[in-house]
Amino acid sequence: MGIVEEAHNVKILGTGDRSIVLAHGFGTDQSVWKHLVPHLVEDYKVVLFDNMGAGTTNPDYFDFERYSTLEGYAYDVIAILEELQIPCCIYVGHSVSAMIGAIASVARPDLFTKLVTVSGSPRYLNDVDYYGGFEQEDLDQLFEAMRSNYKAWCSGFAPLAIGGDMDSVAVQEFSRTLFNMRPDMALSVLQIIFQSDLRHMLPHVTVPCHIIQSMKDLAVPVVVSEYLHQNLGGESIVEVMSTDGHLPQLSSPDVVIPVLLRHIRFDISVDK
Repeated sequence: MGIVEEAHNVKILGTGDRSIVLAHGFGTDQSVWKHLVPHLVEDYKVVLFDNMGAGTTNPDYFDFERYSTLEGYAYDVIAILEELQIPCCIYVGHSVSAMIGAIASVARPDLFTKLVTVSGSPRYLNDVDYYGGFEQEDLDQLFEAMRSNYKAWCSGFAPLAIGGDMDSVAVQEFSRTLFNMRPDMALSVLQIIFQSDLRHMLPHVTVPCHIIQSMKDLAVPVVVSEYLHQNLGGESIVEVMSTDGHLPQLSSPDVVIPVLLRHIRFDISVDK
């Protein structure tokens, strides 16, 4: 096993000819895909990995400078594909990993046949003629709460993000992976995500994109999926699901898994 594989806890399941990479979002790790993986292993080679800074990774590998922009994570994705000698993949990215995949696809479009994004956003802050869902004041309060008591913040943030009952399995699962993160890393990562603005990059994304979004999501308003659709450089398609929450693959797998499988298996027709 190479150094990149080891650092990111890379797991390869299935033996299909085509490769699919599953990339998780903030506060989770590769376990967030547990409901999807069993449906893929017969047809695909499935690559799972943990983003640096996830509670399952070695904190010694977390370089605050490298991960001060999302490009650092995008180069990790490229490095994983190169080390595994995967010439081309279908990339499924949740939350921040949707944009990480987009950045990686601009640098190396040859490595991606398509991107399937779940709950992705190019910018979380509102701007002139753009609704991202947050004002700077909201974010400053969120970061301050993280700084002052990380455990209490996790307990409050998890049910809001999931959009479910505090006792639900999905909330407990997200609380667990969130709390596993080292607080200083979690704060650094979330600040970079929430303060990022990748709108300028969207026209350079030429790989086909399947944009999947919850009807109700604390972090990403539905209008953002339409914004992506209008501004991406390549072909794209949007599907808004009747789900609630930012981690629908965890909280509503019965709704989300069939949608994901459909977008993974079918390509956007060129003649639409």
